[in-house]
Amino acid sequence: MLYAGFWLRFVAAIIDLMLLGLALSIFVSFLAVARRIPLAFTDLHIDEPPSQVVSAFGVSSLFAILCFFIITSWLYFALLESSSWQATLGKQIFGLYVADTQGNRVTFRRASLRFSAGRLVAHVPYLGLLYFSIDCICAGITSRKQALHDSLAGCLVLGKNGGISFRK
Repeated sequence: MLYAGFWLRFVAAIIDLMLLGLALSIFVSFLAVARRIPLAFTDLHIDEPPSQVVSAFGVSSLFAILCFFIITSWLYFALLESSSWQATLGKQIFGLYVADTQGNRVTFRRASLRFSAGRLVAHVPYLGLLYFSIDCICAGITSRKQALHDSLAGCLVLGKNGGISFRK
């Protein structure tokens, strides 16, 4: 088996995050129009305190945005990684795919567990940053290039072809 290294996985994750960010941006735009506050988020700046964001959108809208992001992220990763593609769009670009420890296609349940053990936990305040750091370190140093969430879910990220980017 050809194990995918840290940097390919990292760049693939950035591509996936950009795609999810685009979907989130569209959702927030429609939500702002529906709430009749289309310019609320354009008036915010990166240095605005959280209270300003809450007052511009309201707690219920922020909760809806959070729920949308979690659900779409989960479905994006779990559906694509358990499909016949076995990969998200970011992974596909680099010829990577997700498999179980025997190299077989993962089930939707296992892909959901992988998502929950990784990306979902990474969003928990304070704990998420520590977990994310440990997760990334594991992907870079373990013999099978498994991140912590891969190990917990019994998954591997593999390459479809040989080359300098993969390790046997």
